[in-house]
Amino acid sequence: MDIVGIKLSEALGGRGCPVCRAMEKFEEDEIEVILYEHVTDPGVRTKFRESLGLCTRHAWKTLEVALNNPLLGPLGVSIIYEDVLDDYLRGKREEGECFLCGLVREKEKTLIEALAERLDELLPEYSSSQAILCRRHYGMLAEKIKDKPELLKKLEEVQMEKLEELDSRLKAFIDTYDYRSARKPTEEEARALEDTIEFLKGRPVVIGAGRENRRGRGWLFGLK
Repeated sequence: MDIVGIKLSEALGGRGCPVCRAMEKFEEDEIEVILYEHVTDPGVRTKFRESLGLCTRHAWKTLEVALNNPLLGPLGVSIIYEDVLDDYLRGKREEGECFLCGLVREKEKTLIEALAERLDELLPEYSSSQAILCRRHYGMLAEKIKDKPELLKKLEEVQMEKLEELDSRLKAFIDTYDYRSARKPTEEEARALEDTIEFLKGRPVVIGAGRENRRGRGWLFGLK
């Protein structure tokens, strides 16, 4: 397996949606690179000015990353935003697209394409893992392999099996709240609610979801 395949295999070894979580890691890494290396970079400054300091989520995420890293702190973000505010005071009023959103969307496409290309190899690992592709990324992957009906059928079977197991865990968790129940929920049952929300809604990563990404055979899991 090539390096990309190994990275995907590692992502599939975790919990939740491997694509969402890889995108979250990419997003945070990009923000750290900006704050460590590009605070005074003219090109980066221009991108921040064009979007009036990024989209709302990425503006706050940038500050959060800076404040949670003792090696960074608020200085770099302050320098960037003073420049944006100064530009605004000089007459800049239009808000362009957040360039970090664009980078994250490109990463999402790359991850789905790489996963589709290697799914034959990776499907057994996905099947045995705790990972569950979210609705959005399941739908995007299914669309990519629609010309491989046998592989798509295997993916659908694995996904349905995972979702049925998740539903069983969530039901079991609810049952522990029955006054007649004498047991506490297991760790896996206690995680079922979080896993269900992640499947249905994905992780909170800005990806600009459009209708074009919800086509395909995702109807099986309510994607249409």
